[in-house]
Amino acid sequence: MPPGHGADDPEARGPQGRFADDLVGLDPQDPEVRRFAEHLDKIEHPNSPATVEGMLRGVGDFADGANRAGGHRRLVVALIVLLVVGPSALMLVWTALRLVAEALAG
Repeated sequence: MPPGHGADDPEARGPQGRFADDLVGLDPQDPEVRRFAEHLDKIEHPNSPATVEGMLRGVGDFADGANRAGGHRRLVVALIVLLVVGPSALMLVWTALRLVAEALAG
């Protein structure tokens, strides 16, 4: 087998990654091919925060970033989560206690 055409040769294996099927026969180093792959990525993952998927993706991105954070950044993330979730949790507990008290009294 000629040098450069073994199993370790990236060209012999073809494109890899999420869009391997769409990029077969194209040069992965070509700037136009890279822009095409970026375009496919944008189509697959729209960045519109006005959709439920966009909002959940934003929460997922926040959670991924929070998991990678360390030190004071992790403390700030915990504080933000506490400020966002805390009042809702307190309201839920208060409402549940009020409903139980009304059921026992009535």
